[in-house]
Amino acid sequence: MANELDEMNNPVNEKGRDANVIEKQIAVKVGVGSTIFEVMLWVLGIIPGAIFLGTKIKAQNYLRGLQQKVQHNASQIDNYLEQRVVILKNAASLLDKAIDLDKDTLTKIAAYRGGVNPNADAERNQVASQIDNVARKINIAMENYPNLESHAELKDVMQQNSYLQREITAAREVYNDTVLERNKAIFQWPVKMIVAAKAGYTSRIPFSTSKEIKEQARDDFFADKKTAAPKTTEEVKDQKASE
Repeated sequence: MANELDEMNNPVNEKGRDANVIEKQIAVKVGVGSTIFEVMLWVLGIIPGAIFLGTKIKAQNYLRGLQQKVQHNASQIDNYLEQRVVILKNAASLLDKAIDLDKDTLTKIAAYRGGVNPNADAERNQVASQIDNVARKINIAMENYPNLESHAELKDVMQQNSYLQREITAAREVYNDTVLERNKAIFQWPVKMIVAAKAGYTSRIPFSTSKEIKEQARDDFFADKKTAAPKTTEEVKDQKASE
């Protein structure tokens, strides 16, 4: 029998294909067949019906536990994001630059931790992207002012930022694993899927990075680049006038 996927003869996409997270929550639904299945168990006798009822209670407790685990893991990410906001504020203060951090960031993080926002998964990714942009601005400022790199306090702050970014990445991995476990569980028929459908559960959206970060990941970080000299106030005015 020939290979169904033949890399020698089948079409190949030479340009490649990027992977993206689909921002869609899928509702758990069961049909009439599931209802008939439950009724038949009770028709067969009290014992089969009672056993199935017990497994449903067990499944319900398991899914509720997963829900709380997702919340806990999400809160871990929020904690690291909050710490990173503070670190970047300190860096911005040391640089004496007008880097604008979203004033609602900490409020949003507190709302995520409380689990009251139904769009928390998507908005958490957006806030994380905004924080990454702030870090990028600080790095650009350091490139334009190389003498700042010798500043001991600034070095310490940026090392803390690097450490927190690694912790955020690890926390996102744990979060995604738990989301995957929950998303698989709620679609396992019959017991868990029936319980999830009656509870109105939907799938959770895993972490995804922004388009800008993906584009930066393709950049050549080792290419020779001339450090742009900081512009004077007069040069900035002349540039704006010419525009």
